[in-house]
Amino acid sequence: MISNCDCINITQDKTQNIFYNFDDIKNQEENKKIVILSESNVDQYDLHNGNHRQNISDDNALRENDTQTVHDNRLKTMTSFYKDILISIGEDPTREGLLKTPKRAAEAMLFFTKGYEQCVSDVLNDAIFEEECENMVIVKDIDIYSLCEHHLVPFFGKVSVGYLPNAKVIGLSKIARIVEVYSRRLQVQERLTRQIAEAIQEAVQPRGVAVIIECVHMCMVMRGAQKVNSRTTTSAMLGVFRDDHKSREEFLSLARFT
Repeated sequence: MISNCDCINITQDKTQNIFYNFDDIKNQEENKKIVILSESNVDQYDLHNGNHRQNISDDNALRENDTQTVHDNRLKTMTSFYKDILISIGEDPTREGLLKTPKRAAEAMLFFTKGYEQCVSDVLNDAIFEEECENMVIVKDIDIYSLCEHHLVPFFGKVSVGYLPNAKVIGLSKIARIVEVYSRRLQVQERLTRQIAEAIQEAVQPRGVAVIIECVHMCMVMRGAQKVNSRTTTSAMLGVFRDDHKSREEFLSLARFT
């Protein structure tokens, strides 16, 4: 996450280090700090406070505080990289059909990963209500689109989320928005499933949370095993859904994908 900075310039040298130039990283008196990170740890480093992140589900999203200047520089840098990729695969980025492709691809990647611009607390926006409800709440067949963090190709499918309230309920649309926040990041399906469940657990402290996801992974369809009809199903069960098989079976019965 980069905040309160007026400029960012990313270049790459032969040692594969990434150089970030940014202003006011610690406070308003410090200018033009330089941080050098290897490609292996840049995604885990918090440029705002100099600490390593625990994981992608930390409170602050990586791009949450981007200014318009930072966003524009991200776009410019990514556009340049996509042009280099076109050259590297043997294409001519100056031909008519590819003239605007690098910028389009950069804009698309920023959209595909827009989950880095929000955190769950922003999405919830106080949409948690006191309600004496003892019945299971299920939102099913939520469409998701994400990017496999191993190959940067899409995986997509459906999510069903259920929980047993404990004197609090969450706005139904917020469940879908939580799914969107975590799916619009570089992901693996197993972690995505867990993050959705844990976010709802933390938000309303229900008696239990259940999440089931079924997806098609293009890294298995377009490359690798090339198994066109394969589907991957993952689940996360917390609280009573983990401990009570009847509650778990009821959820699985009601949450079947259509």
